[in-house]
Amino acid sequence: MRLNQLSDNPGARRVRMRVGRGIGSGKGKTAGRGGKGQTARTGVAINGFEGGQMPLHMRMPKRGFKNVHRRIFVEVNIGRLQQAIEAGRLKPGASVDGAALVAAGVIRRVRDGVRLLAKGEIKANLTLKVAGASKAAIAAVEKAGGTVELVTPRPAVAEAGAKA
Repeated sequence: MRLNQLSDNPGARRVRMRVGRGIGSGKGKTAGRGGKGQTARTGVAINGFEGGQMPLHMRMPKRGFKNVHRRIFVEVNIGRLQQAIEAGRLKPGASVDGAALVAAGVIRRVRDGVRLLAKGEIKANLTLKVAGASKAAIAAVEKAGGTVELVTPRPAVAEAGAKA
């Protein structure tokens, strides 16, 4: 087999249909858009419109709500911290907060705070300053000789502007 003998499988490439090029083409005159009116024009966005009838998505019952003031924490497992220590990105015995974790490449951004979880194991002692931690994670860090300090998470944007 040679490079000049290679070819696509039959039907792998389709030629674009050229519309509006005369009635002999089969896609002339209205170019497959039907008759006149709104849908024959460009910029039509009527998905979900049911001709004035109450649309299905409005007839369905609604439940619950989405809390816009919820806090979004970045979750970090203690096994991930141990990997960063072994890679030399975190120093054992150091004080570690959200900014240090971003600098070490453990997390991408702090968001509303860091939450420590207990997946994996940690061998080095660290002083961790986090917004939250599971009981198992605190026990694992303290067993390795470190401490976990819980700091209050950053205030949400709506709360920052509120008057006391």
